[in-house]
Amino acid sequence: MSPKEHFELLAVYNRWMNSKIYAAAGRLGVTELARDRGAFFGSILGTLNHLLVADTIWLKRFATHPSGFASLREVVKLPDPVSLDQLLFEDFTALSERRAWLDIQIVDWVGKLSGDDLNVLFEYRNTRGVPYCRRFSSLVLHFFNHQTHHRGQVSTLLSQAGEDVGVTDLLALIPEENQ
Repeated sequence: MSPKEHFELLAVYNRWMNSKIYAAAGRLGVTELARDRGAFFGSILGTLNHLLVADTIWLKRFATHPSGFASLREVVKLPDPVSLDQLLFEDFTALSERRAWLDIQIVDWVGKLSGDDLNVLFEYRNTRGVPYCRRFSSLVLHFFNHQTHHRGQVSTLLSQAGEDVGVTDLLALIPEENQ
């Protein structure tokens, strides 16, 4: 599997897992979603918002890639998040809709990446304005790893709240192959 194919798998996994997480979270009431559970971003709602904030920040950065990535044009139009703990949406339905829309954008964008795109040394600034230059493929890997990290926290919080997310392993999406 090429790096691009790995990222395509991760994009599909991201979308699949988000649909499972949001289905489980949707079975909880507003109070339970917003209840501070001691996680990095407090509540289930806070953590789901953080993922949306971070994904938006990274995708807007990625849109400045020399290739331009026309597939990220609609993401670029989104308002810039102001902090990593910003609650973009307190309404779970609106949050769910944005998440589903963003996941479609991610799958589409990754599907259009080329090997040359992934090999670029990419310059960007973090949220504090500190400049960095890193291999683009490594940043895309970080993008997906960050999602997995915080979704793992959300699945634990959901489990503690009595909601089962079900199978969460990437292995469930890796196709069986014959030798």
